[in-house]
Amino acid sequence: MRILHTMLRVGDLPRSVDFYTNVLGMKVLRTNDRPEQKYSLAFVGYGGEASDAVLELTYNYGVDKYDLGSAFGHIAIEVDDAYKACDAIRAKGGKVT
Repeated sequence: MRILHTMLRVGDLPRSVDFYTNVLGMKVLRTNDRPEQKYSLAFVGYGGEASDAVLELTYNYGVDKYDLGSAFGHIAIEVDDAYKACDAIRAKGGKVT
């Protein structure tokens, strides 16, 4: 297993990308605009997605701010076999939704 990315919701995508790149020194790895789903994404990080965990910055159209603690979205984890991983998590008392 390895962490692929952590998703954070942002109220101003260009400002957030500027912070992570110009202030923290990350690079924009890829972007994606999904008008039909009403959101835009920017993946930023210090290394490539093939080898390093990155941040997925998600801007939901029309949402310009989030309350403290409400912007976390998810942590994406890569596994070799999703069914086996879910079975192992359940066997240890974890809840898979």
